[in-house]
Order: sequence, then structure tokens, then C-alpha cells
Amino acid sequence: MKIETMRKIDYGVGIPLTFLITLFKFLFPIRKLSSPVPKKVLFIELSEMGSAILADPCMQRAKNKYQAEIFFVIFKRNKASLDFLKSVDEKNIFTIEDSSLFRIIADSIRLFFWCEKNKIDVTIDLELFSRATALLSFLTRSPIKTGFHNYHGEGLYRGDFLNRKVSYNPHIHIAKNFVALVDASFTQEPQVPYLKTAISDDEIKIRQVPVPQDKIERVQKAIRELYPEYTPEQKILLVNPNASEFLPQRKWPLNNYTELIRLVLAQHPDYIVLMTGSPQERPEIQTIEDAVQSKRCHNFAGKVAFNELTALYTLSRVLITNDSGPGHFSSVTPIKSFVFFGPETPALYGSLGNTTPLYAGFACSPCVSAYNHRKTPCSDNQCLKVLTPDLIYQKLQPSLT
Repeated sequence: MKIETMRKIDYGVGIPLTFLITLFKFLFPIRKLSSPVPKKVLFIELSEMGSAILADPCMQRAKNKYQAEIFFVIFKRNKASLDFLKSVDEKNIFTIEDSSLFRIIADSIRLFFWCEKNKIDVTIDLELFSRATALLSFLTRSPIKTGFHNYHGEGLYRGDFLNRKVSYNPHIHIAKNFVALVDASFTQEPQVPYLKTAISDDEIKIRQVPVPQDKIERVQKAIRELYPEYTPEQKILLVNPNASEFLPQRKWPLNNYTELIRLVLAQHPDYIVLMTGSPQERPEIQTIEDAVQSKRCHNFAGKVAFNELTALYTLSRVLITNDSGPGHFSSVTPIKSFVFFGPETPALYGSLGNTTPLYAGFACSPCVSAYNHRKTPCSDNQCLKVLTPDLIYQKLQPSLT
């Protein structure tokens, strides 16, 4: 289902439905806690693959500080993002097929019975004011339901299903907001609003993952198929020129990527450039390779499996990417990443890894937020276009040596 269609359904159907169910929620009593202390925590995060990485610190907090077993609900097409850090056991992951409204409804009914079977104690809605996930939280019948609440803000109505209402803070990183959701779920002291504690930077550090040698070797083989001169000592610049359809305004212009790659190849003869993306993105990325016309620049989209990306990042020196999944996926490895921001702000959504944000800081930026469901009227992203290839090369250059 297209993103815009989902937005319209969430608004047009979600608001009256959450209102109606709120009126009659007394007909659906919640379950009692299975133990004095909550033991089973369900996280709901459907739509953003990168958010599964940003949510890892809060999941680790639930596991390590509160000794909870964790569960996760996610769109089926995004499930692979949970494989990077493997925080959730496979049997504890529930996927929803979003190809049609019928499939979403059918899987939501299945979720109800799945939660009954697993006796979920806590449901934590990681989405920002989504009515769909508010309804899913209600379906779990868990004794504790935690999520972001707008309090005295206007709009963003999503029913009244939460009993741990956390004040969303647009001035701290989203990973800290996620940690606040977990702590609010376990605190014994009622608060209005939740959560009246500080969260330090140390509490949102991302874990690094070991990469098996067989994955390293498979990626090296894939590189040699395009560039036979490749050796394990080869310096690699990864370029991800695409972003999801969720927010296309995040894209730095393709011709800028072309010019930047030319600059790197001209000044650094010891580098090759691999452009990454999904198989569906190959045609667009091919236009860059055709324009660069260098045997050291290759369209690498779809050449490795999703679960082999950590090996590719480990083998590479530098990554430059639009604000999208790779900026977060790469954070679990030591690679130095540079991420473009404009419609979003790195203060809220910056990668937790070894990353430098590329951000002009326009007066209109960021233009998307939790309060507009991350939808912007902008059709001319000057906040990214103003970042010229020469300027970006100067920022990259020290990390390329």
C-alpha cells in the first residue's frame, strides 16, 4: 500500500474509529498482570526500518534493567531491520502484511490472538501519534499501555487507550524518547506527565555487531565480480543516493552525487566507489555510474543480501548517504558515515554510530515532525541543494586519507 494512502486511512478512518472505540472500551476489559512485575513487553514500530535500530537501546534497557522478555510488531517488509542486532527472538516477532487494507485488518485480528497466547504485560507504542498503532495497542489487551501523548496540544487525536502517557519531547533525540517509554512502563510512581527523569547520552549508545567471516568473503566475491582488481586492502567509499518513498525530499540531487564521486576518484586513486541500494533502485543509480564513467565506480545496488550489509560496511572506509536506513544500519559497525539532513533534523534522528551530519540548518528546516505526521509541502529542497559537491568533499576529505 502506498504511503500517502496509508496516511489518508490513518486520518480519515483512524480518528473516528479511535473515538468510537474509546467510547466503548469498557466492553473490552484489559487482562491482569501475570506477575507483580511486568515480564513481557511488546514494542510496536511498523513503518521505518531505521527506527528498529534507534529503538535498540530501549529494548536493551527493557531486557537488562527490567529483566523483561521482549516482543515486536512490525510490517513484514521491514522485518529484516530487526536482524541487524537480533535483539528480539524470532518467535517473538509478529509481522503485518501492508499490501492492502484487508491484509492489515486480517493480521491485526491475528495479533489479538497472538497477544492473548503470549499474555503480554506491557505494550509500548513507538510510533509518533499514529492512530493505527494506537488501535493495535488496544487490541493487545495488555495491562500497561505506554505511548506518546499530546496532552494540551491541539490535534493528533488517537483515542484514549494509554495508561502510561509519555510527553513526547521534540528537543531530545528520538532514542531518548524511546527510553522514556520503557522507564515509564516500569515506574511504580504515577506521574503527569511521564517521565520525570533525565536520560543521558550513555543510555542510547548503539551496540557493535561481530561480522562472520563467511559474510565478509561473500561480499568480497561480489565486489571482485564488478572490480577484478579488488584486494582486501582496497579502500572503499560507499554511496547511498536514494531514500524511501516515505519522504523523497530527503534526497540530495543525483547530479551532485555524480560530481562528488568524480572529485573523490580524481583526488584519491586508492579508492573505489560502490553505490548501494535495493534491486529496484538499480536503474536510477545506473545513471550515476554512466555519468561518472570510471572503472572504479560501480552500481552495487542489489549485489549483496540485506543481512550482508554489515559485512559491506565493515569492509568499507566511508559511507555517504541520504537520511535513510543505511545511516542507521551502518551505525552497528565502525564505518565513518556522513548523512544528509534537511527535512529532518540530526538532533532528533541522527545516527547513533560514528557519524557526521551534513546539515545546512535553514530557517524552515526541519519541515517534518511528529506534529505533521512527517509530511511537508516542500517540493524544492534547497536545504539539501545548497550543500554543494565541493563543500561536501571538503568535509569528507579528512576521513578519506
